[in-house]
Amino acid sequence: MSKPYVEQRDGGYWVAGTRVSLDSIVYAFLAGQTGESIAQSFPVLTLEQVYGSIAFYLADRTEIDAYLEKAEASFEAMRQASREADPMFYQKLVDARRHMPTIRQ
Repeated sequence: MSKPYVEQRDGGYWVAGTRVSLDSIVYAFLAGQTGESIAQSFPVLTLEQVYGSIAFYLADRTEIDAYLEKAEASFEAMRQASREADPMFYQKLVDARRHMPTIRQ
């Protein structure tokens, strides 16, 4: 009997029964994190859920990659619209970052 590790709701993909997005799991996996390290980053998930989510991604990689690209493009469009709506605010952020002391290790 197979378990549904990922569900589609609210226009996105989520680890079934949780508020953890599949995006979070996939980006961590693509960054080279192991299932164990991903599970440590998301204490609400079991190792089984993490690997089930990775298997879901690998089984439908083309579809999920397209979904992720669309989400990134949508985020970038919203970010740009926000910058255009209040350019002075974003200039203040740039100025504030410029004046922050750098931390040396």
